[in-house]
Amino acid sequence: MTEYFEIHERDGAARIGELRLAEPLTTPAVADDVVTDAGSLWPEERDRPDGDETELTVLPHRGLPAGTPEDVQQAFAVDYPDVDYPNAAVVSPETATDHGSDAYVLSNAAGYVGHARAFVDAIIQTREAIPADSALYLSGVATARNVATLAYAGVDLVDTDRAVVRGTRGFYQTTDDEYFLEDLDELPCACPACQQPREEFTREDCAEHNANALRAELRRVRRRIRDGRLRDYVEGQARQDQWLTATFRRLDQQYGYVEQRTPVLRRAEITAATDDSIRRVEIQRFAQRVTDRYRSRFSSPLVLVPCSATKPYSESQSHGQYHDVIQWRAHVASMTSPIGVVPQELETTYPAQHYDSVVTGEWTATEIEFVSDVLEAYLRRNDYPKVIAHVPPEGYREIVERATADLDVEPVFTVDDHPTTSESLSNLGTELEGELKYPKREREHNTIRAIADYQFGEGAGEAIFPDLQTRSRYPKLRAHDGDGEQLAAMVPQYGMLSLTLAGGKRWVESDAPVKRVEIDDFVPHGSVLAPGVVDASDDIRPGDEVVIEGPSAFGVGRAEMSGPEMAESTRGIASEVRHVEEL
Repeated sequence: MTEYFEIHERDGAARIGELRLAEPLTTPAVADDVVTDAGSLWPEERDRPDGDETELTVLPHRGLPAGTPEDVQQAFAVDYPDVDYPNAAVVSPETATDHGSDAYVLSNAAGYVGHARAFVDAIIQTREAIPADSALYLSGVATARNVATLAYAGVDLVDTDRAVVRGTRGFYQTTDDEYFLEDLDELPCACPACQQPREEFTREDCAEHNANALRAELRRVRRRIRDGRLRDYVEGQARQDQWLTATFRRLDQQYGYVEQRTPVLRRAEITAATDDSIRRVEIQRFAQRVTDRYRSRFSSPLVLVPCSATKPYSESQSHGQYHDVIQWRAHVASMTSPIGVVPQELETTYPAQHYDSVVTGEWTATEIEFVSDVLEAYLRRNDYPKVIAHVPPEGYREIVERATADLDVEPVFTVDDHPTTSESLSNLGTELEGELKYPKREREHNTIRAIADYQFGEGAGEAIFPDLQTRSRYPKLRAHDGDGEQLAAMVPQYGMLSLTLAGGKRWVESDAPVKRVEIDDFVPHGSVLAPGVVDASDDIRPGDEVVIEGPSAFGVGRAEMSGPEMAESTRGIASEVRHVEEL
């Protein structure tokens, strides 16, 4: 049971935590000043150490080198005692399990430096074997250049050992490189160690600088986690080193590990500056849900249009021009990198209105492949009487042609130069002649149900809202049942539905898969803390809408943890509570 470590904020696998010592330490952090090592059991048996709440005590342990056969590791595994002070257990990926400790030290962590596959596999295997609300501690690994990637992978505590040793050997470290001290004409830093003439700067000063640079970088990392933008930073930072680039790409390939920990919504902007952005969980999840859950409810033709810099797209000048021609006579979907395909009903749904990409006027091969694959899957799922591609010739046309090459679809292209020229808009209008407008009520109903499908699962729109009425104005639509009782409201900041108690009951009674948080016998107010959770659905992700059920209460709210983390954790807020009733 974790007693002295608590997680407060999450950004994927990275967390802001608190090591609850007499003087609390906010993580991710350097642990040098708060850790004491009780020693190895290899040379001799050791008595249980006398720890206290001023420090984190690493309990007596047996470290083993990487590559030690698993049966040997198990044979020499330590049976850690129960202690009532902050403590850490030393584990390998093969022996990691719940020892009731507040932190877990990864044995031989320095041996994974430079080996992306081995490092990622070791982190994931260890992280998934130890309690979700415990800290992961890596010794002898961290530098100013790599610590952002370490935190992104799920590391909470580090030390300055590697940085200091490299400094004493004459290697001056920054966030983007490591220099031979003798090659520096001036010191590119303003930390206290560097506030002296270059000729007086010694290797001891270099070691101090390296430690300062590591601590400064951790401050930056913590700020990025709080902002929900560590991934944006890591995409650029990791490119300073081949191992780091390989490591974060390898993490992208471990989709299940990162996806479980990545929020389904947030207000932070996604900066899509490289092809690596396409592999982000948020991007892949959106594309997957659009092609697996969403279906068009319109019988009108489809008009494919380019995206816009303004979000949501409908507020842009170019999309206003398209709308003046289309006039609700067709269903509109935007093509964009790195998102893929965005149906008009989901234009505010995270991350469709939360990204900004680099615009060069040319598509990369990776972008073309990804968007064409998404468009093909989208067209296979949705049967339109006509597909009109009102897109620029450069890049877009190739994507549409690739996506439809193996389909029974003959797209009509209406743009020769630019989509907003008079000739192009006239061509679009000609293709829509004779098409009837669909009414406001239809598009509002379709929007609510499309978001429900995206958010709750395929078919949830009809299952939860069979007798739908809509009130208010887009993008703040409210969903009511046939008797006028409110079931949900559309939240314009991230294009999701917020349920009322009646909506939560409809969800439970429907055929749609329900994300449940089962609680003990109490009535929650404001939030549900992890100790009060009896069980939770495995597919709950941070930010998900959830139903909260217990012997004495029924409620709806928004998850702050993933379902597995709720079930495992002994500290922290599991879910916020929006509405609750006592049973």
